[in-house]
Amino acid sequence: MGVLRSRRAIIADGRLPARQSKWLSRNGRERLLHGVLHVVLLAGGVTMLIPFVWLLSTALKPTGHEFSYPPQLLPNPAMWSNFTEVLFGPVYMIRLLQNTVIVTALSVIGTALSSSLVAYGFARFIFPGRNFWFVVLLGTMMLPSPVTIIPRFILFRNLGWINTWLPLFVPAFLGSSAYYIFLLRQFYMTIPYEYDEAALIDGASKFRIWWQILLPLSLPALTAVVVLTFLGEWNSFFEPLIYISSNSKQMMGVGLAMYRGIASSRWNLMMAGAFVQLVPVLIVFFVAQRTMIKGIVMTGITGR
Repeated sequence: MGVLRSRRAIIADGRLPARQSKWLSRNGRERLLHGVLHVVLLAGGVTMLIPFVWLLSTALKPTGHEFSYPPQLLPNPAMWSNFTEVLFGPVYMIRLLQNTVIVTALSVIGTALSSSLVAYGFARFIFPGRNFWFVVLLGTMMLPSPVTIIPRFILFRNLGWINTWLPLFVPAFLGSSAYYIFLLRQFYMTIPYEYDEAALIDGASKFRIWWQILLPLSLPALTAVVVLTFLGEWNSFFEPLIYISSNSKQMMGVGLAMYRGIASSRWNLMMAGAFVQLVPVLIVFFVAQRTMIKGIVMTGITGR
């Protein structure tokens, strides 16, 4: 007991050797744990970047050197002309890239506006059957897309929308995504209703409350909706393939499949096209990742 008491007194007085005192302290263990965690995350990040680096490396290689051994990470010479050949080649990928940008932008705008407006109705308005219709809305998430593709095709054909961009972005303006409505509705439930009451006292309309108060406050969740919608529409393949028959109106995903049939053995050009399609996705994700993650984490933290 005397030895144990004297050791505690030495630690309390700070006379224990600095290395041993640091090892025994909670802060030292936490710093060690954080250091190990950062090393593991860094190693995982580098591992995840390897496919992208190899994609760019293959895109810059001359034809016939894609599978050379030993592998060459830095091609010499770097064939930047591969990107020009892909963008302005037989498929004329630059036009498909422009089509994809336009349709994706319209889909993102439509989904953000319609989903937030419908979510605002479910979160702020009290009407008969509100919970029932919300459950029905969530039930539509259980229907896989291939089940509804034939009825939608018949509907769009009767409307005369086949071989146009309308089937690709018009449903976005009609609140077609139940998941995004659910996400925004749960976020709106976390915003105090006192903001609405104060705005009503000042004479604001219901629409103005949604536009000038709830939309700015829901920026994190809205960013998550925008990013997820962008990823889905930018990489879309199935719907453009079904609804669009003209090559000049096609999207980038279908264009890459078309280019594979033309240049099946030129993998450097295929990788160049894939890299062109991938770059906007990486830019959007890295710019908006912090706000998007914040929106997903904050959604549904209250029980209202």
